Amino acid sequence: MSFTIYGAAGSGSVPVEAALTLLGIDHEVIEAPTWEGEAQRDRVAPVNPMRQIPALITPDGETITESAAILIWLADSHPGARLAPPPGDPRRAQFLRWMSFIPASIYSMFWVRDEPSRLVGDDAAAQAAVRERTAERIAACWAVMDAQVNPGDFILGDQHTVLDLYVTVASRWTPGRRRFHSEAPKMSQVVRRVDALPELADFWPRRFPFQADEEG
Repeated sequence: MSFTIYGAAGSGSVPVEAALTLLGIDHEVIEAPTWEGEAQRDRVAPVNPMRQIPALITPDGETITESAAILIWLADSHPGARLAPPPGDPRRAQFLRWMSFIPASIYSMFWVRDEPSRLVGDDAAAQAAVRERTAERIAACWAVMDAQVNPGDFILGDQHTVLDLYVTVASRWTPGRRRFHSEAPKMSQVVRRVDALPELADFWPRRFPFQADEEG
């Protein structure tokens, strides 16, 4: 029995897929790049009425949506893998804090960026302004987070967690890794370590390959 995940290369499903890979869990990916239009969103609708990815279907047939929730659930369901501080661990509060901060403050911006017309209609100038302002907001949020973490090799210390996977993927979205390195110099070193994890050496080129000159 295996898991099924509705997702897309380069999307918010990638940290979930990376976690499944680290856990050695068999899974099938149903590609559904929802930003490409209604047909792709309709493909996801039967498993997520919000028509968003990722959506994880467990071997028991349960559906779990929201990337942070899926990552926390996977980590907590496999404590031996040490992909999250367990309840009672002194790092747990900050783990939950930042696992919530990323979707609330950063990931949420992309619902607007993908289709600015959702909020400002067909005005091209207004759409351009939305894209510019959301990019600046995302960069500012990375700077806020970086100022308040004290990483070791990874964000919470010397053991990588699903939080590192989440940041590593999201840091490549707009405004991009070069800006991320500038705004978040402490986490910059962390994401480079996650990029280089031997366990994910085959995974990254398949699910989120770097483009020429993307990394700075």
